[in-house]
Amino acid sequence: MPRLIPTDTEESIELGDLVERLETGGFDGEDEENFASWGEGLRKLANNRDFLPRLMIAELKERCRRQLRDNQFSAQVILLHGAPGRFLVRANIWPALKDSVVRHSGTDPFFYGIPHDHNFSFLTVGYFGPGYWSDYYEYDYGGVVGYPGEKVELRFVERSRLEPGKVMLYRAHKDIHLQLPADEMSVSINIVETAHSTLFKDQYRFDVQGGTVAGILTRTSIEPMLALAAHQGGEEGADLIAEFAARHPSDRIRWSALRARAAAASTLDGRIAVFEEATRNGSGLVATMARREIAGLEAMRGWIETVPPVGAHPAA
Repeated sequence: MPRLIPTDTEESIELGDLVERLETGGFDGEDEENFASWGEGLRKLANNRDFLPRLMIAELKERCRRQLRDNQFSAQVILLHGAPGRFLVRANIWPALKDSVVRHSGTDPFFYGIPHDHNFSFLTVGYFGPGYWSDYYEYDYGGVVGYPGEKVELRFVERSRLEPGKVMLYRAHKDIHLQLPADEMSVSINIVETAHSTLFKDQYRFDVQGGTVAGILTRTSIEPMLALAAHQGGEEGADLIAEFAARHPSDRIRWSALRARAAAASTLDGRIAVFEEATRNGSGLVATMARREIAGLEAMRGWIETVPPVGAHPAA
């Protein structure tokens, strides 16, 4: 489960105080001990019962102009401060099932009931309300290839609640939580690491009953752009796709590039040849997904080869 950070302080600080300390105090989001050491500072900010209401009122007076400009998260997140490539501070709103936003929009926007890990670490503290519940699990990220349906050893730890003043460090690629609604509207505050490399680290959704990877949650704009480049980029686009497929550090992006290459092939056998080459890729994810694609294409060969090409006119 996330690492519990003991804090016992009544001191209260302003948001600007915490940000200044993070900026000047050697914050390192990739060092677990360093990250954990900022738990007391986050607790001190949570002890300030006025700063968030004041900030929210100021935002509303400005028609949430700053949030619309800078906040890339969903509507439940209030961006408090962003330091690109290093960290951000945010507040998260967790409604109860009875609240109108859940009754009208459902639970999906709040990730309730979706077991997942994170591809970044973050500190969190309960700020307002009783706090959301979670079923916590741990797993060995290094032993996972990452394809849907893959068996994973999930170790259940406990069900607990993020109560006011409770500080926890969610560790990237280790802690899984199945988040459950708060009993009453609640708010948490986070310090989040924002290293640029997190864009290429996979975040998984899990099936905790079946003990499997249910899917990859990470998405970037690179993936649809690869498909467009493969179809419309000409020779330069093809060369670029080949480079991504061969050398990109992210297995997921390499696989997206290979799929784009295959989709641009003019024949079924040409697509299969791309995937056959991919089965010899050093990545377990790429090789496994390529074998799955080949099996699917071969199973559909009879149907695919009877479908006329796009734009073709049926014989009279």
